[in-house]
Amino acid sequence: MNQNLVFADYLVFIIYFVIVSGYGYWVYQRKKKEVTDTKDFFLAEGSLTWWAIGASLIASNISAEQFIGMSGEGYFVGIAVAAYEWIAAVALIIIAIWFIPIYLKNKIYTMPQFLKTRYNETVALIMAVFWLFLYIFVNLTSILYLGAVAINGLVGGESLHILMIGLALFALVITLGGMKVIGYTDVIQVGVLIIGGLATIYLALTIVSEKFGMGSSAVEGFKILMKDAPDHFHMILAKPDADAPQAYIDKYLVLPGIAMYFAGQWIVNLNYWGCNQYITQRALGADLQTARTGILFAGLIKLMMPIIVMLPGIAAYVLYKNGHLPQLEGGSKDGAYSAILGFLPSGLKGLSIAALTAAIVASLAGKLNSISTIFTLDIYKKYFKTSADEKNMVWIGRLTVFGSMILALIFTWEDLLGIGGEGGFTFIQKYTGYISPGVFAMFILGMFWKRTTGAAAIAGVITGFALSVFFNQFATSVFGNETFFYTAFPNGKGGYEIPFLICMGLSFMFTMIVMIVMSFAGPKVNPKAFDIDRKMFAVKPATLVLIILTLMILAALYVKFW
Repeated sequence: MNQNLVFADYLVFIIYFVIVSGYGYWVYQRKKKEVTDTKDFFLAEGSLTWWAIGASLIASNISAEQFIGMSGEGYFVGIAVAAYEWIAAVALIIIAIWFIPIYLKNKIYTMPQFLKTRYNETVALIMAVFWLFLYIFVNLTSILYLGAVAINGLVGGESLHILMIGLALFALVITLGGMKVIGYTDVIQVGVLIIGGLATIYLALTIVSEKFGMGSSAVEGFKILMKDAPDHFHMILAKPDADAPQAYIDKYLVLPGIAMYFAGQWIVNLNYWGCNQYITQRALGADLQTARTGILFAGLIKLMMPIIVMLPGIAAYVLYKNGHLPQLEGGSKDGAYSAILGFLPSGLKGLSIAALTAAIVASLAGKLNSISTIFTLDIYKKYFKTSADEKNMVWIGRLTVFGSMILALIFTWEDLLGIGGEGGFTFIQKYTGYISPGVFAMFILGMFWKRTTGAAAIAGVITGFALSVFFNQFATSVFGNETFFYTAFPNGKGGYEIPFLICMGLSFMFTMIVMIVMSFAGPKVNPKAFDIDRKMFAVKPATLVLIILTLMILAALYVKFW
């Protein structure tokens, strides 16, 4: 850290660090005897409240790639990028009502365990290894690298490697206490994230108001954004016509209007929130009502996240457009958030650094716990030491946490994976998006169609990946730029592209067809099919109120910004 920071900045950050670490240690000491049990260490079974589950879901989800990447998309496209957050709220409702009861009734603790229980050992092992590689070499590395770069940009120093080590150590402190410590410290992390994020956007809007001569008013600042950049306040982008400029086509390729709501947007969210160890783990140790309430609480928080992670980008666009952010000239859209933070008065940068650190550390801790859970329960216990007792597995889990973070540091140290070149958000999407259609098809049919077979599941993962590659890379050269299923648009690089979210929807549709056809060759009821009781999907009145409240707010937002 350097001269850009003053004593108040250091003080705010130190207070944040002491509170999170101290509270985590207190939770660990209070429950120390219980942490010799694997279900307690990996799942915090029965001890997380609904508000801890909800906060932990958000803290694990929001990280540097959201702060930097989504703010950048706000700068580039506008409010349409909020679809990722707002559709997530609906996805969480679906998961709370229909997915979680199936997981809890069948005592599912990991996603590979789900695949073994529903399909077979082969499917479970293939996906366990895949998830471990994905979480370590894609998620951990990108979060660590992008987080260090983002904070380094705020402090204006040359201490990238020191920041990587600091973030890694902070995350390890939280993770080694188990899911209980992660869950309860995430409540503080989310609080810091929201307070710091709201303070940042409040100051950004007042700066916009001041630059336009309207005084220090956040309300006036927001009105100026809507008046000066009306194209940035439409949720649904119109399909480009023949005369559309390349800049607009580039936006549509990222967020293809109403079409994405019938395609990849749902697959992205339902797969991420419902079939992802990193996320579902927070609710798998609770009873049904607690888990449901926590998930729906997270859905309500998701509705406000675009204000924190997207609106600063629009503010940066308006300021740049009117000559107040010349440093963004010719630069990356990912510089929008840091540019806005550059306006913060001395003393408040510490709060922004604390908010960003909270998002990064919570995500790292959640990923590390998921990695240790999958490796210990689905690989070590089954294939290395079947006689391992509870204490032994907890220690293996902790060693896995250390090993995973060391690997992430090695590959991040000199950016061996090229994360900086692609951008963290793009890096994650590139390597997870191709597999999502197949994985989601395998889960959704496995849950709700008793005829689905293990052979169809393996075929689904392979088909989903192959079709994703085909539609993204080769479809236009084989079938042309305009077909019944898609329209390809010029990408400004001499070629044509199908919007990624459309590719994902098409891959999912054809993968489902392949799996259904293959499953018809098997018995009418697969012996491993789950026994579904319709009563398990019934919701209590209080739960129904939360669902209706979320949907009403969401409807109002879409009516306002359609």
